[in-house]
Amino acid sequence: MSGLARRGASYKGSASRSAKELRCTRAFSLCCEPPEIREDDSRSRGILFADGRTYLGISSALPRSQKEPKMESPVHAYPSDVAFTPTVKAMQTQLGSREMYARMETQRGFGTDLTPDIEAFVEAQRSVFLATANSEGQPYIQHRGGPPGFLRVLDARTIAFADFIGNQQYITLGNLTDNAKAYLFLIDYARRRRVKIWGEARVIDDDPALIERLMPPGYKARADRAIVFTVTAWDLNCPQHIPQRFEAADVKAALDERDARIRELEEEVARLRAQH
Repeated sequence: MSGLARRGASYKGSASRSAKELRCTRAFSLCCEPPEIREDDSRSRGILFADGRTYLGISSALPRSQKEPKMESPVHAYPSDVAFTPTVKAMQTQLGSREMYARMETQRGFGTDLTPDIEAFVEAQRSVFLATANSEGQPYIQHRGGPPGFLRVLDARTIAFADFIGNQQYITLGNLTDNAKAYLFLIDYARRRRVKIWGEARVIDDDPALIERLMPPGYKARADRAIVFTVTAWDLNCPQHIPQRFEAADVKAALDERDARIRELEEEVARLRAQH
């Protein structure tokens, strides 16, 4: 047992926990069976679930823009320190989960480079939530959407997308001017999978070629700038509590296929009846 399953199985808290709580802990470990580490993956972790499910595919990676400067970030002992601050670790100690996450830090930890599996997951999404914070620390979450492929993986540490014109409040742009720290939350409701990505983001408004390259072909939108996100760390969540929902286009395709099959069967029945 490793990863998220260990997280659930090891989180026992105090001895006063009720039997019901312990049953919930065991259930958590079952529903959150983690991805196994690929021994042959030199680009950090891959997604290979214990039940054999995996994301396959090759991303349409683009070369890194020569205009992208390196961003300074605090030195962390572990990639997960981007989220597990000393205060967070103290809270984990107080509530009984620190030992479990300490093992996670040394044995698995958060990913840093985006693996081909994660790249495929990112580029398949139609929706993403982008979190920023202003100079006062006030957080803000903005939804960004588009057709599959609107999120582009430029390389193992860079994700970019065209900034489609919307309500023109420019809260995200203002926040990034004051504070480059950002966070992407991606969720696939149909398959009940989600990925969290920490990093820094910046606005590119002086590179028309990049903006044009990031525009999804045929998509009815206009963009005056691009958002370029530099990855610091990423992690996976288990499917627990994710409601299963499906895209309208996917439902329509499935219903059209069903209806076509029904018509074929009805025609076959009519021919058989005519023969008798």
